[in-house]
Amino acid sequence: MAVTLEKAKLMNVDKGTSQDVLFNPKEYSVQKSVQWEPHKAPGLDTPEQEFTSGNPAVLSVELFFDTYEDKKDVRKEHTEKIMTLALVDADKHRPPLVMFSWGGFQFTGVVESLTLRYTMFLPDGKPCRATANLSVKEAKTAKQQLQEKPRNSPDHTKRRTVKMGETLALIAHEEYDDPAEWRRIADANGIMDPKDVKPGTVLTLPPIL
Repeated sequence: MAVTLEKAKLMNVDKGTSQDVLFNPKEYSVQKSVQWEPHKAPGLDTPEQEFTSGNPAVLSVELFFDTYEDKKDVRKEHTEKIMTLALVDADKHRPPLVMFSWGGFQFTGVVESLTLRYTMFLPDGKPCRATANLSVKEAKTAKQQLQEKPRNSPDHTKRRTVKMGETLALIAHEEYDDPAEWRRIADANGIMDPKDVKPGTVLTLPPIL
């Protein structure tokens, strides 16, 4: 039984339109980096690392286009369509959201960079072969991320600097969604009088286990 070749697709998510790539890529890569902030402490060889945020993942893929056999302009047939994914949409006032999908893998984001390189030409000078180096930066709203991975309570120790006008109850409300958890913060920081916490104080916010 013959196996059907699945074609990789590029989709304009905003418009709901997609196009098959002419040839499936040889490879693609996904890069992800994470931000950690060091907190120096006297007497330690290495500072503690506190997670601050993740950076968006970046998809990199090279696509190949060839219209030599048909003697057609590869720009009109393929690469101009790719270029629209990096151009401002008149309705959205920004370039569109893009999805790359292939073999069950889906990656949604915005075009970060696009390089089109033309390497063969017809007798009239029109290009008939091209490669597109595409870089797509992951794009998700805060709502989408929280729906995918709900944060029911803090799951790791954090640090927070007290600002003018803040109280332990207010901080507990913002961090734990429960102002009554001020005592947890007070106990973790050795605070006897919750009303006597000065601005600039760095608090340790323990996780709820």
